[in-house]
Amino acid sequence: LAVCVPVSAVLNRATVCDSAGVWWWSNEHIRNNSHNSNKQKTLVRARVSIRSAFLFIRHERRKKKTTRHKPQMPAEKRTSQPRIVRTYEFPTKPEKQTLGQYLYNTQDGKILGRTATNWAQLLLFYTCFYIVLAALFAICMQGLLVTLNHQYPKWQLDESRIGTNPGLSFRPQPEDAEGLPSIQYVAANKTSVNEWVSLLDGFLAPYADHTLLPGGGKNQQICDFNSPPANGKVCAFDVKSLGPCSVGSGYGYNNSAPCFFVKLNRIYSWFPEFYEDMDDLPADMPDDLVSHIKSLPIADRRQVWVTCKELTNTEENLLGPIEYYPSRGIPFYYYPYVNIDGYLSPLVAVHLARPQPKTSISIECRAWAKNIIYRGGNRDRRGSLQLTLRID
Repeated sequence: LAVCVPVSAVLNRATVCDSAGVWWWSNEHIRNNSHNSNKQKTLVRARVSIRSAFLFIRHERRKKKTTRHKPQMPAEKRTSQPRIVRTYEFPTKPEKQTLGQYLYNTQDGKILGRTATNWAQLLLFYTCFYIVLAALFAICMQGLLVTLNHQYPKWQLDESRIGTNPGLSFRPQPEDAEGLPSIQYVAANKTSVNEWVSLLDGFLAPYADHTLLPGGGKNQQICDFNSPPANGKVCAFDVKSLGPCSVGSGYGYNNSAPCFFVKLNRIYSWFPEFYEDMDDLPADMPDDLVSHIKSLPIADRRQVWVTCKELTNTEENLLGPIEYYPSRGIPFYYYPYVNIDGYLSPLVAVHLARPQPKTSISIECRAWAKNIIYRGGNRDRRGSLQLTLRID
């Protein structure tokens, strides 16, 4: 009764149990006491409890049977499994080798600690590695060279790092000059004089001898304000028109009246804007240059003007009179520069007729054009240059 009654309550009917007489007893009492609802409910609950207990007991019996008949590994097989034994060995100090044994070990045939096979593998690896590395470098370099043009730069004028404001430079200038450029020499010392003369001879050599130019100077032609260069041609510069600053004259250094040459740095495709209208002249332009421009015909005013002055703060004129050859400016027909063979930068020779000897004189030269921005000073100057002159 304790096993079957709970299950009968779940099924709401009599449940067949393994215990003899329980089924009959439960049905008989239900029929006899059907009129009593409280007793009927109690019997239903008992049937459910009995059924649940019966299912639990049957599950436990099956579990024990399964465990009892489970096959087990024979003892001989269990003992045949390998046993893992861990051993610990302390490091031992290697035997010392002599230099001869390191270079070549006769016991194992090693050379410098490696066998011949190891050296061959190592050599093969690094050979392939550096071949691949060199091939990648060559491919990258070739890709870069394809984008370059030897005739003209890829980035020009405002797009380039150089910009559109050309700098001003002078010659002679020693290659190892440091700090503020200067011209210093002893007038009575031929060695000191010849040093500066040789620098100018080397600088003016391509101007005097056209065979030193690329193409032998075949692209050069004589130009003036009415005859600009033809297409594919450049204007020749006549060094014979430099007066006392001409080649072979000693450039005045032996007479304490030295010359130096001023030029604009090259900028590809740059063309100057000129002061053709007198009303456009800047207020700080020297009076002697203004008078010179006014005396010229309008066509001859298309030049980049050059002026030099003394910067030393003294009332005395230490620099003396200044002369410019072949003129005070650089004519327009030398521009633009487009990298044609035979092109030579135009020059303005500045002749200092009577500078004060044994005195350091600071000189500033400036270029004048509408599109040349001026800024003086020793650093970050634009459109100008500074130098120091001293004659002992």
